[in-house]
Amino acid sequence: MNKRNFLVVVVGPTAVGKTDFCVQLARHFQTQIISMDSRQFFREMSIGTAKPSPQEQGGVVHHFIDSHSILEEYNAGAFEADALRLLQELFQTHEVVIATGGSGLYVRALCEGLDEMPEILPGIREELTWRLAQEGLPSLVAQLQQLDPEYAGQVDPQNPQRVVRALEVCLSSGQPYSSFRTKSAERERDFQLIKIGLNRDRAELYDRINQRMDLMLEQGLLEEVKRLLPYRQHQALQTVGYSELFAYLDGAYPFEEAVRLLKRNSRRYAKRQLTWFTRDQDIRWFHPEQFDEVLAYIRQEMAQKG
Repeated sequence: MNKRNFLVVVVGPTAVGKTDFCVQLARHFQTQIISMDSRQFFREMSIGTAKPSPQEQGGVVHHFIDSHSILEEYNAGAFEADALRLLQELFQTHEVVIATGGSGLYVRALCEGLDEMPEILPGIREELTWRLAQEGLPSLVAQLQQLDPEYAGQVDPQNPQRVVRALEVCLSSGQPYSSFRTKSAERERDFQLIKIGLNRDRAELYDRINQRMDLMLEQGLLEEVKRLLPYRQHQALQTVGYSELFAYLDGAYPFEEAVRLLKRNSRRYAKRQLTWFTRDQDIRWFHPEQFDEVLAYIRQEMAQKG
């Protein structure tokens, strides 16, 4: 790889239209797509992750979709290493590669690298996941406030993955999670980054999210969730689209309430995604229908950086 290679990173909230846009972009550059979605790796999770079907992939090669089983542990650090190895291969024959997704941590892993974290002691993640199911997230948040008040003040208290991740580091190392995050993680990449953000008017985006949830249910999301019941403790399933229906199956509330929560939590997730991405000053924002404008911007950046 060299500085004449370009990774075009396309980010944005759920349901904004990243898949169709990136397929069009990949066809233009005759290249391939790397998925940075933390749940689309898993073969067993399709409907609830809005995984693009072969038809939606439009004949473009997509990497890191259906690449792992939910029985495997896979995290952002492993993804960073695997994706960088793949890019070495792809940049042998492609000047441009597209990477897309809405999982901020995985985007950061590929673009910048992650902080070095201590090894997690055996059994801690399983214990925390069990406690999450039995005691609920507030109990874990309270423990995090005791062990690492600095990070507890920054983390989204509604995000079980982040809370569990911080706690497992605290409990394994005996040190605050925030003490590891202060180390400089950014590593030099031997390719150029061009970052594109896609967004829509909020009412338009929220309407698309509501429609997507209705479509998922029509496609059999509840049946998918039932099949995944044996794996419900897996971290990838502690997320919007699955946790609401697990609770419904537990009898926590009626189906109509599960659907309402599914839509509400998906809208809230989109808001958190936008909060994460808008902090990155390198991202240039567009509406998904501004394909020609995006193309012109990419060409301009390639000319300046190449």
